[in-house]
Amino acid sequence: METVTKRDGRGISLLIWSSGLIGGGALLAFLIFLAAGTPELFHLGFGNTGVLLWDGLFLCMLFFIQHSVMIRESFKGMIERSIPEYCWPAVYSIASGLALFAMIILWQTSPITIFRVPAPYGWLVYLGIPLAMAGFYWGVVALGEFDPFGLLRLRRHLDGQDVQPTAIKIRGPYRWVRHPLYLCMLVLIWSHPVWRADRLLFNLMWSCWVVIGTLLEERDLVKSFGESYRLYRKSVSMLIPTSLRPRIP
Repeated sequence: METVTKRDGRGISLLIWSSGLIGGGALLAFLIFLAAGTPELFHLGFGNTGVLLWDGLFLCMLFFIQHSVMIRESFKGMIERSIPEYCWPAVYSIASGLALFAMIILWQTSPITIFRVPAPYGWLVYLGIPLAMAGFYWGVVALGEFDPFGLLRLRRHLDGQDVQPTAIKIRGPYRWVRHPLYLCMLVLIWSHPVWRADRLLFNLMWSCWVVIGTLLEERDLVKSFGESYRLYRKSVSMLIPTSLRPRIP
């Protein structure tokens, strides 16, 4: 482990604060966005078709492309020539946070309502939110070390500690599905009783993106963990539990 200079230490501290505020702030704003509905902070004057094109082809795709391209191992290998490896997760968190903030702030609301759960039963749909959040918490605890903003890796570098390679961990919800956090994301996406045209487009596009992103991540996990992950994949379903009993004791 190389020695961290004072100048590098200040830069790393700034990166920690930036990733925590931007990445964490964007995640909180996204949860509010999902639960409270699709706000329109700036009215751009589009008709319904223009709204759907703007929200779907520009805002959603902006986030999908940024998130999916930057997370790929090939892109990380290319960019780490100029950015130290220990800084990359935080840089990725900041870029994802900015793209997510842009989507939320610039989102346009459609005037057309496609579906609305009848008033006496709308609250039942909202139950998906606390259930999904509980699932997120369970999944994160089961992982042991969960570092979505890259803060742990930066702090370890400041403390002169090497990052230890991780081993596959199969516990908690991972005994039922291989990607419980993505499953909870799908539940969150659909836990709203009113679907305007823009919200339905959002739900469909993000659901497809979650599934595609899961498949791509599976490929990276096989490369990382090899035969142990292949055996795990044969025993446990990807997103939807197939049994009330855990597939792995």
